[in-house]
Amino acid sequence: MPGIMALRKRAVDDKPLKGAKIVGCTHINAQTAVLIETLVELGASVRWSACNIFSTQNEVACSFGRSLFVIALDNPFLSSPGVVKSEEDFWWCIDKSINAENWQPNMILDDGGDATHLMLKKYSAMFKMIKGICEESVTGVHRLYQLSKAGKLTVPAMNVNDSVTKTMFDNLYSCRESIIDSLKRATDVMFGGKQVVVCGYGEVGKGCCQALKGLGCTVYITEVDPICALQACMDGYRVIKLSEVIRQVDILITATGNKNVVTREHMDKMKNGAIVCNMGHSNTEIDVNSLRTPDLTWEKVRSQVDHILWPDGKRIILLAEGRLVNLSCSSVPSFVVSITSCSQGTIFKLFSFLLSSLRRAYDNFKVFISAKARNTTLTTMFYGTYYKVIISISDEYVASLHLPTFDAHLTELTDDQAKYLGLTKAGPFKPNYYR
Repeated sequence: MPGIMALRKRAVDDKPLKGAKIVGCTHINAQTAVLIETLVELGASVRWSACNIFSTQNEVACSFGRSLFVIALDNPFLSSPGVVKSEEDFWWCIDKSINAENWQPNMILDDGGDATHLMLKKYSAMFKMIKGICEESVTGVHRLYQLSKAGKLTVPAMNVNDSVTKTMFDNLYSCRESIIDSLKRATDVMFGGKQVVVCGYGEVGKGCCQALKGLGCTVYITEVDPICALQACMDGYRVIKLSEVIRQVDILITATGNKNVVTREHMDKMKNGAIVCNMGHSNTEIDVNSLRTPDLTWEKVRSQVDHILWPDGKRIILLAEGRLVNLSCSSVPSFVVSITSCSQGTIFKLFSFLLSSLRRAYDNFKVFISAKARNTTLTTMFYGTYYKVIISISDEYVASLHLPTFDAHLTELTDDQAKYLGLTKAGPFKPNYYR
């Protein structure tokens, strides 16, 4: 993880996160451990829990110990009650990472919005003291926008998911490699000649399709967005409704962030031996609950692999119970995670330097508006104006940290060229709306 290590080396003496008390709720693996160590090295105090129990790497969790964060996983090496056996246990662990004696969090690093949701719902007074939220997933960002529309998002939040370094590198390049790895490890499937449906042609879907097509699969796309659908067509894929091909599909992959994309009705029609998995963050894309009925039998084949048996003898292969398959059944490239972790670390540095002045500016700004207009929408608009610029600068800085790995050498603009383009020689080079 060259970028995050370079960031740590550059900032460790300044301790830019001194005073930051961060609640983290993300996947817990080796790459997250490097991020956590970096935040601590830069001066932060942290407590952590898992956003997905299937992606937690036990050996990483054990290496930290309870003094640093609370782990949500089924781990025989951790004494009770650090064991997740139910949905209640999952939320218990997040609760314990938030609510600790003599510890008041002031920042949230979230992946899916669970920590934000719980703190707002159960500890509303604590939530009002949060200085900023850093969210890195489609699902979590969607939940933040819902809070904003409802007037409940009273603190600034940063949308890391839509930063260029997250969307283009983590969502696209990481998924392009990890989808193959996870399917191979879980099922030993041969890809050549298989008919595959990918639901969703966002950056995650694009990465999956590129990998599958390269290995000889016939790939179909389902989409609700006409722009993404047109991109799929121009890339050589056929865009269809799921119902049109469900009976002959060999592998079905969801990557939408939506709910009930694959229903019981769809799975009833699938052929024997078909594989169903999810690459989107949310575990609601596949209606797994509809499979927990008396007429169907669950047969555990190996870790994260279940056979669902129909009364007529048909079986489908469900991976990770519909949760994120690449982090549950394999891993993701450390280099790509370094890019995303750098984005989060850089943003927290910017929070530390700029948030107090932004809050003062916003307080002055409120003087000029009526009491009725002092709502979350305005808060979001005000902070968003600044944070879009910040993320643009952050993106280019993060990218520059990773270029030495490839021995890449940037060309520098001349003064005349910079003036012609209306830029400074050091950037940022992309407009704020670039994605």
